[in-house]
Amino acid sequence: MTALEPAPEFQTCVLAVPSMHCAGCMSKIERGLGTLEGVADARVNLSSRMVTVSHDATIDDRDLVEALAGIGFEAQPRKKAAEKPPSAVRPLLAPLAVAAFAAMNVMLLSVSVWSGAEGSTRELFHWITALIALPAIGFAGRPFFNSAWGAVRKGTTNMDVPISLGVIIASGLSLYEVIVGGEHAWFDGALMLLTFLLAGRVLDAMMRDKAASGVEALVSQAARGAQVVSDDGSTRYVESADLQPGMVMRIAAGERLAADGEIISGTSNFDQSLLTGESAPITLAVGKQALAGTLNLSAPVEVRVSHTGHDTTLAEIARLMEASTQNRSRYVRIADRAARLYAPAVHSLAALTVVGWLVAGASVYEALVIGVAVLIITCPCALGLAVPVAQVVASGALMRAGIMVKDGSALERMATIDRVLLDKTGTLTLGKPQPDADVVASLSEDEAAVAPALASHSRHPLSKAVATVLSGKTPAALTNVTERPGEGVFAEWNGQQVALRRPEGGGKTAVLLQMGGAAPRTIPFSDELRPDAAEALERLQRAGIECSLISGDTQSAVDDVALETGLAAQAEVRPADKQAMVAELREEGRQVLMVGDGLNDGPALAAANASMAPGSASDVGLQAADMVFVQDSLLAVPRAVIASRRTMSVVRQNFALAILYNMFAVPLAIAGLVTPLIAAIAMSGSSLVVVANSLRLARAAK
Repeated sequence: MTALEPAPEFQTCVLAVPSMHCAGCMSKIERGLGTLEGVADARVNLSSRMVTVSHDATIDDRDLVEALAGIGFEAQPRKKAAEKPPSAVRPLLAPLAVAAFAAMNVMLLSVSVWSGAEGSTRELFHWITALIALPAIGFAGRPFFNSAWGAVRKGTTNMDVPISLGVIIASGLSLYEVIVGGEHAWFDGALMLLTFLLAGRVLDAMMRDKAASGVEALVSQAARGAQVVSDDGSTRYVESADLQPGMVMRIAAGERLAADGEIISGTSNFDQSLLTGESAPITLAVGKQALAGTLNLSAPVEVRVSHTGHDTTLAEIARLMEASTQNRSRYVRIADRAARLYAPAVHSLAALTVVGWLVAGASVYEALVIGVAVLIITCPCALGLAVPVAQVVASGALMRAGIMVKDGSALERMATIDRVLLDKTGTLTLGKPQPDADVVASLSEDEAAVAPALASHSRHPLSKAVATVLSGKTPAALTNVTERPGEGVFAEWNGQQVALRRPEGGGKTAVLLQMGGAAPRTIPFSDELRPDAAEALERLQRAGIECSLISGDTQSAVDDVALETGLAAQAEVRPADKQAMVAELREEGRQVLMVGDGLNDGPALAAANASMAPGSASDVGLQAADMVFVQDSLLAVPRAVIASRRTMSVVRQNFALAILYNMFAVPLAIAGLVTPLIAAIAMSGSSLVVVANSLRLARAAK
């Protein structure tokens, strides 16, 4: 069970919280909801501004919304899991435009004052700047003022409180100077502060919207609706949101599916590359499952709907993508603690600065100006952005490379990996065993008819491979067909016993075709290595990572792959043995990455420091893995490791940049060497430096 998965007795609610914008907001929301009785877990996704809450039946969505309102955040339930999150950019564009336009005009008017204008001329320019600046500050500052007031009204504080105080005090002092005919006004500083803050938030919001667009783009691949067959045989168009299980969709060639379902009429080729990364189309006939988002290529089919909306496979993949930054790493927790202490610390520091300057003989005006500079310059936006921005950019880069990061903290754990354990079938190999072509060609007419007929009654990969390769043959009419788990498929044909069964003993991967009393025909299989397997293993070795192969397959089959790859290998390993091997390596101090796809890999995937699974993995494998790669190439593994190392390097650089900024900037502000305008530029510049440094990760997966 993943961190986001509730226990069976709990319900899950997703709330949209558009007003959160930093690590401090994340921490406050999680702490506030976590203290509610009946709430099992609350996880914030800052990228999509969503909160996923697991709770029992004693509380409902309304209670959660009221609880968030109680700590200063407006929220509303998001009814559809695949619903597009609200854009965080649009509400900030008008305030940014107003602040920037007003700041430019005020700066131009201020040039005259700085150039030596005196008397009535200076007073006139000051009044003009006040008339421009005060309405602009009132409008452009609303995102900060509303957030700060919401926090103060509930008896709490947040990052926007000192920012709002700085802007309001600077504006108030400036207005006082204008009224009394003073020499200085700080409207330009207040407007520049808002301009830089809003610009930084717009850039951050654009990046978060871009990260969320991957989910939106995936969900948009499903059709908006489908032609549904009525009881009288007529058809009507039904929106995807109104589709219900049991309805029958008629899908023409060239159309995508709007829901998951079972084919009840027709046979066609389907392009499933969106979901599996496999470019080759597959043939689906009556009784087979077709998934939302797949493209019907060649012939019309009718599909009985089984899963709709947020229950489809496509929506589940979207949820995995959306959850990429929800769990919290050690670095995020450090940033959270710093953000939590920020407001009281800055308020105290600013107050002490004002008192200190008053004691030193400064005027109230001078002391307040210096205090405002301290409030502005100490904004911890750079610290709060250090981890989330790097994770978002790196996760986006990996996503474009076909690697979905389910857990942002996995990037931190993946960066320390020094040992990789690889499963064989479906992981190191493609998991698509193919029967020997020469043997298939040598089958008699009767054998070529009986073999696919037997194979069609089993979901075993080898049976499916036989059925596929002999799909052009007319299958024999069998009777008394039974499948015995672990043994094979048995039936009667023309009065004789026939079977497609497992060979006795070990040996190479093969099936036996039994035709009556005749000697059984052995059909051997081979499973190709994933593309670029040799290069992927070489890259891991160059990165100082030791690799080995563990598999539940036969010794002979594993030996063939081990010889081809040069890996140390263990065969016929049970699930418990894989888990024990991971635990033993971890006890030795090794940092283990498990790469596997099957049900038997689930325990080892969960026990490893980090884990990866291909998109074709079992449900257990997909749930247990930290990352999922939807491509055939094994290069996804070294790419993920190297990208994770680069990400953590950038995170450490971001922390260093944020700390160095405060080490130099705060003493200068306290010493009175920084004006509010310079403080605004310095604070916004530090945030932009962190964002720019993180953007270097956009190519981290190359």
